[in-house]
Amino acid sequence: MSVVLGYDESPGAERALQVALEVATAFGEPLVLVYGAAAPGPTGEESRAHREAVRQAGRSALAHAVQEADAAGVPSTVEVADEKPAQALLDAARRHDARVIIVGSWGDSPMRGALLGSTPHKLLHLSPIPVLCVPTESTPR
Repeated sequence: MSVVLGYDESPGAERALQVALEVATAFGEPLVLVYGAAAPGPTGEESRAHREAVRQAGRSALAHAVQEADAAGVPSTVEVADEKPAQALLDAARRHDARVIIVGSWGDSPMRGALLGSTPHKLLHLSPIPVLCVPTESTPR
């Protein structure tokens, strides 16, 4: 089994990374770091250049997460997928027999997430395994 994390260096993803490391450590499982890099629009040279730029941004973002995982002693795998983020996470979870998918949230309202199609909102409705949505900021207890 594994723990799958959607990661893009956003504030929500940063906080989700810390939670994912805690979960992976608690279960003694590897962390699969996923970045969905689907390029918009039709094929062509401009689209290929855009796709490669997005993939490079994903590799750069994931390098930071790998350093954090290494520092925490959690083995990790990196995937930059040419898919939309929710689909990339669902596919990675299936391939890696994930226990949970972890994503950060931007703090959008449920209505905004439903209308705009946020990744956490999509995962909550499509995932056959548990999804842990981590808020961007911790709330006082």
